[in-house]
Amino acid sequence: MTLSDDELTRYARHIVLKEVGGAGQQRFRAAHVVVIGAGGIGSPAIQYLAAAGIGRLTIVDDDAVDLSNLQRQTIYATGDIGLRKADAAAAAARRLNPHIVAQARALRIDATNVADILADTDAILDGCDNFATRLCVADATYAARIPLVSAAIGQFDGQLGVFRGWEADKPCYRCFVGDDPDRAGVSCAEDGVLGPMAGAIGSLAALEVLRALHPFGDDSAGKLLLADTLSLRFRTLRLPKDPGCRTCGQAPRT
Repeated sequence: MTLSDDELTRYARHIVLKEVGGAGQQRFRAAHVVVIGAGGIGSPAIQYLAAAGIGRLTIVDDDAVDLSNLQRQTIYATGDIGLRKADAAAAAARRLNPHIVAQARALRIDATNVADILADTDAILDGCDNFATRLCVADATYAARIPLVSAAIGQFDGQLGVFRGWEADKPCYRCFVGDDPDRAGVSCAEDGVLGPMAGAIGSLAALEVLRALHPFGDDSAGKLLLADTLSLRFRTLRLPKDPGCRTCGQAPRT
């Protein structure tokens, strides 16, 4: 796979990075990334992944654009209100970069369709607001051995983790959160969220997807980034593998 003259110019700032170079940019171009949730986190992530030249983006979301979304979901404009988020986000990604393929899946991901949606995928970015969906996606990525970038925001806080739990020294998502399917997710409608939090965490999630496709710097898997913008404090914690985890631990499954 070779890059066209237009692509060489478009991605020149990547290519001159010794940690990326032409080989890394070609990996980005050859990759298929699935973004679960085209909301606060997905909105900036989709824009940066499209701009970075990810060859194929699949955007999964069953919601429609609402006026209240526009305070933080900057991929949409007022004229998009009422449209399916997946469709509007895919169209925006194609406008950003005509060299990529962006496809919409306007549905809610669940156990009946997750394997089909994640088929032939190189990395997953999960920024959805539903805990049951997060567990479903985490289990599927673990089974298929697909790197999972998981991000969440609420009020003035954000968190970001990368999970490859099939590796002996790396935790899976359930090592981090447990496996209570009735656990409530964060509701921006009830708790509120500062708009730029979505931009900050979504952009970092896109960065981790690029790192998963073409490794550079330190490996992020098994670490958790916590952002507290009320005190402008960022911390990175190392997550241990849970030996009792029902997914990747040594305890027998029930």
